[in-house]
Amino acid sequence: MTETPPIDIERPELVAYAALFDELKKRFSTEQLADINRAFTVARDAHEGQKRRSGEPYITHPIAVAGIVNEMRLDHLSVMGALLHDVLEDTDVSRDELVEQFSETLADIVDGLSKLKSLEYKSKEEAQAESFRKMLLATVKDLRVMLIKLADRLHNMRTIGSMPRHKQRRIGLETLEVFAPIANRLGMNEVMSELEDLSFEARYPMRYRVLSHLVDQAQEHRGSLGNDIVNRVQTVLSEKGVNATITSREKHRYSLYRKMQQKRRQFRKVLDMFAIRIIVDSVEDCYTTLGYLHQMYKPKARRFKDYIAVPKANGYQSLHTVLVHDTGVPVEVQIRTGEMNQIANSGVAAHWAYREGEGSNPTDPTARWIEELKELQSQSDDSAEFVENVKVDLFPTEIYVFTPKGRIIQLPYGATPVDFAYAVHSDVGHACRKAMVDERETPLSTKLESGQTVKIITGDVIQPRPMWLNFVVTGKARAGIRQYLRNLDQTRALSFGQRLVNRALDRYEQPLASIDSQHVDSLLAEYRFATIDDLFRSVGLGHHLPSTIAERLMQIREGREGDSTPQPVKDTDPLQIEGREGSVVHLSKCCCPIPGDKVQGVITAGQGVAVHRAGCKNVRRFRRRSREYVQVEWANNINEAFEANLVLQLVNQTGALARVTATLTMMDVNIEHMEFDNRGDDNIVIRFELSVMDRKHLARIVRRLRNLTVVRAVRRET
Repeated sequence: MTETPPIDIERPELVAYAALFDELKKRFSTEQLADINRAFTVARDAHEGQKRRSGEPYITHPIAVAGIVNEMRLDHLSVMGALLHDVLEDTDVSRDELVEQFSETLADIVDGLSKLKSLEYKSKEEAQAESFRKMLLATVKDLRVMLIKLADRLHNMRTIGSMPRHKQRRIGLETLEVFAPIANRLGMNEVMSELEDLSFEARYPMRYRVLSHLVDQAQEHRGSLGNDIVNRVQTVLSEKGVNATITSREKHRYSLYRKMQQKRRQFRKVLDMFAIRIIVDSVEDCYTTLGYLHQMYKPKARRFKDYIAVPKANGYQSLHTVLVHDTGVPVEVQIRTGEMNQIANSGVAAHWAYREGEGSNPTDPTARWIEELKELQSQSDDSAEFVENVKVDLFPTEIYVFTPKGRIIQLPYGATPVDFAYAVHSDVGHACRKAMVDERETPLSTKLESGQTVKIITGDVIQPRPMWLNFVVTGKARAGIRQYLRNLDQTRALSFGQRLVNRALDRYEQPLASIDSQHVDSLLAEYRFATIDDLFRSVGLGHHLPSTIAERLMQIREGREGDSTPQPVKDTDPLQIEGREGSVVHLSKCCCPIPGDKVQGVITAGQGVAVHRAGCKNVRRFRRRSREYVQVEWANNINEAFEANLVLQLVNQTGALARVTATLTMMDVNIEHMEFDNRGDDNIVIRFELSVMDRKHLARIVRRLRNLTVVRAVRRET
């Protein structure tokens, strides 16, 4: 058996490692312990002379992280990765050395945990985003990377007191926004709760102290009542022959604080309840126990949740109910089996299984999340967008909706039919046209609720709409829409840029095909374009003005330089627009032009041509910059819906809004979004975002609304 390394009491790191080694001997073989010892020796020597901000030897941090990893019951490679997790980032040890001394697998784990050098990036934020992306991509290959990172963050949060206050606040916020939600997504409730409480204390130390004091006071005051509830339930279940372990649950500080913030409740109303957890032997006992509890105490309506039949996205299973005690005090109850309890507390780490030389064997919910990470990575162009999409997908609250065939789809709270469509399949999302919710046609921006059945009606043409980005909430939907639009925009930018350049050259009656290729090559070299297609894309996206390109090409062709510019010989016809060109031709949000409006185009760098209504105040800013103007007009026979905003002033009476929405539905008008701008005693002002075909269609809608007695005024938003 491998012996415990000799202890030097004057070196605290050796004392700490000896204590860890005693724990490791309970789990690992002699060969595995020898590997762990070698990893410790490399880490100790590499970090020699380095100190933590607290003054302790730096190696005490990797030792502590390895201890947390061991408590998670991970394999010996994970313990070794924890000991070595900072050597590539903070020491002279190279990846090749790790491969030579240990293995490719261990080197990959440590490399995945190492930040990228910020000198390679324009800003600290860009470096952080790219490092986070790198870590998540390593997690896709080996989930141990994330589990070790969570252990690393947990120990850093436990020892954050030695950091300056501004860093404590920043790290606390990052932990709340990213790492605690990831722990929750992996079902690691104990890690999540501790990260949240430590982050809460770091970010708001005074609020944490006040809340902790109030919690301690409340527990002292209610202690006897809590014991009475536990004892009574235990007695009844024993009499019924149910083997159960009952414990009271401590309210986590951040959970209480978040509930107070979200529900705007005072502390006494949030904490004025008990929480107990009942652990039984089988699923059947869970439901049997629930029945006995509902006989003992009156259950609160609409507070029962069955997460056994429908587990949460992270694999969590339990029955939840709220009972009312004889004294009127609510009692929160969780009922689950021992295995469910272990998974609820430790998540993926509770059933992590490794066989020598093989990869991970995570649970299905975790495997699904890993697949989602892969898809988000493939659809994100840059690290900031990838991190944003991952954060969006880490919602702690889910809803459960059904497909017409009864399949359950888990979505975050606030999800819409478009999110549902992309959850079914990306192709369904791309082709989504309408949604039927509980057999009723519903706007695509409607927020779904648990239990609803959703049917997506697809069209023959794949065409995600940019406005969907205003209301989708899942990372998969957001990334899918953006990727499709980006790919589409590159093709459209090329075609559109070619149209713009040819129109500009047409003013000189010199089509591009008639110009010598040497002159074109000179222009490309001057602007540093590899091909003519690159030039067209740049013009199409608004990075270069077509008039400037045409003028310079004419100068090169005629051998002119400087201010000697050929004069155009004719004007060109207005550019025909259909409203479907994506970002290369986009309809401005400031005035929302629709077919039938007089319009004006303005070239905007990186965004192509922005189409405004002719009277828009933002167009006036470009009057002295005529080169950026593009004369545009609507094409004929446009068959597409456009966004238009109406502001309605309604009588403040019951049913007023219902009459307006019913009228719009009768006219086959989609309400994409609506919001209350003002609510007074007599009037309600509501802003509607509608899908209309053209100016005549909008005029019919306005006339119909003005005929309603509950409508006092209607105006189109400018």
